[in-house]
Amino acid sequence: MKIHNRRGGFTLIELMIVVAIIGILAAIAIPNFLKFQLKAKTSEGKTNLAAIRTAEESVFAEFGAYVSANASPAANATPSVKQNFVNADGANQGFDLVGWSPEGRVYFTYGVEVSAVTPPAFTASASADIDADTVFQIWGYRKGSVDGVTHPGSPSTCTSASLTSAETVMACATANGRSIF
Repeated sequence: MKIHNRRGGFTLIELMIVVAIIGILAAIAIPNFLKFQLKAKTSEGKTNLAAIRTAEESVFAEFGAYVSANASPAANATPSVKQNFVNADGANQGFDLVGWSPEGRVYFTYGVEVSAVTPPAFTASASADIDADTVFQIWGYRKGSVDGVTHPGSPSTCTSASLTSAETVMACATANGRSIF
């Protein structure tokens, strides 16, 4: 005669081991997930700068001049939250004149500064505090040599001197291309 009949199920120790394993996996996965989110947000700025470059080159090919655009939209009051894109220059000026507008809401503020000297040149830049740590990510694109674009709310300016490679979308300074938790 058996005294103990074992029924199916898990012991408390087995359940605690499973919970501990899940906790360890979550501790590894969550920071990586947050880093991938920041990379995705950052790609918005780089992609839109490439689109601005294409639009500026199209205008230059047709009219022989680049078009400047004030930083648009205005500085984001709540970092890491998307906002509607509003052309700061108004209708038929700035980004409207170039024919560029991002699809949907944006994290970054975009601007273009044009040089009046020969040969024509421009610097386009994108600025955002996507991880809400008061350190801005500032990306830029330079065609020729021109002064930079100052972004409202950002302590930095993306200048032609800080963009060491012409005709490449890049971080305006080493610290500007990174977001840190």
